[in-house]
Amino acid sequence: METEHRCTPADALPAQNPQTDDCPCGCNRQETQQRFDTMPDEELLYDLADLFKVFADTTRIKILFALMARPMPVGELAEAIGATQSAVSHQLRQLKQAHLVKFQRDGKSVIYSLSDDHVYTMLAQGMTHICE
Repeated sequence: METEHRCTPADALPAQNPQTDDCPCGCNRQETQQRFDTMPDEELLYDLADLFKVFADTTRIKILFALMARPMPVGELAEAIGATQSAVSHQLRQLKQAHLVKFQRDGKSVIYSLSDDHVYTMLAQGMTHICE
């Protein structure tokens, strides 16, 4: 069975993967490498650092992992991670500000979910990295 390949900046470096310019996932390694040839501007680096700071809290990580399984309201999230609804609401506010979670009203309930596949990928790649 063939595993799915996802590009990372490390995949894009020609010294590590010199075989072709085209990656199995369909991206162009040369094009990707060009994005890393110059230092991004200070504001982008600051925003990236802020994004990674959001991942520095265990409660927020637990919330994100719970939402990887399925969308949930605050009460179910609190139960799933063993925290109070107040604590979960506080952390959800920060996750929303970082655009890592989104919400949808369902009557009186608010259902939270991961914002997009990038969030799932960041968490999965982080787990892969620390488990190697």
